Amino acid sequence: MRSSAKPPSAKLPAKPRRRTARAPAAKPYHHGDLRRVLIDAALQLVGEGGPDAVSVREAARRAGVSPGAPFRHFPSRDALMNAVAEEAQRRFRAEIEAALAEAPASTPANKPLGRFRCLGLAYLRWAMRNPTHFEIISSRRFFDHDEAAGVSQDNAELIDLTERTLAEAFAQGQLRSADLKQVQIAGRALVYGFARMNIDGHFPRWGVAGADAERTAEAILDLFIEGIAKVPGKSA
Repeated sequence: MRSSAKPPSAKLPAKPRRRTARAPAAKPYHHGDLRRVLIDAALQLVGEGGPDAVSVREAARRAGVSPGAPFRHFPSRDALMNAVAEEAQRRFRAEIEAALAEAPASTPANKPLGRFRCLGLAYLRWAMRNPTHFEIISSRRFFDHDEAAGVSQDNAELIDLTERTLAEAFAQGQLRSADLKQVQIAGRALVYGFARMNIDGHFPRWGVAGADAERTAEAILDLFIEGIAKVPGKSA
């Protein structure tokens, strides 16, 4: 007699469980010098769209970090702009120091009045080649001068350098006027005014093409130097 009981079904081997692949844990972002990268990104923004184009968020995006990452270094846009101004001023000063270092020894360019000319020409060249950066350091609209110690210190040292250079020029009989403060202010007004004319787009109406701007700057600076220089054999 056959048994009506069904044979027990054979158990299939259990399928191995699929492991859900886990995304690798996010590595904490590490930047060698995030502060420096943020300043460079902000300077790039200034060069592209002027000082008003700078924002902490956009600088962070350019640096490849989260929007909140910069705030440890720059809690506000003003703080970032102060740092941008200090960096622009540092580059400006480096240009002037390089120009003075390159003046050939034992030539008129290395005498006090020649060094004064080098100062003015370096100022003009940097301002014309970096108009948006110059606009930042020359205007009180974009950063707080009282908070940007580096800008104030560099300015004071450059003014002192100009004063000493003019004093040496006068002591060596190279200047017509003994009023060195007036000479210094007149020289500053000349280079600052020319740089502002460039920024404000005035040159075309004066017939100065873009390619001629630096040559024109050098020519008017030489006119100024000729006007303050003492002619040998003539009294002031």
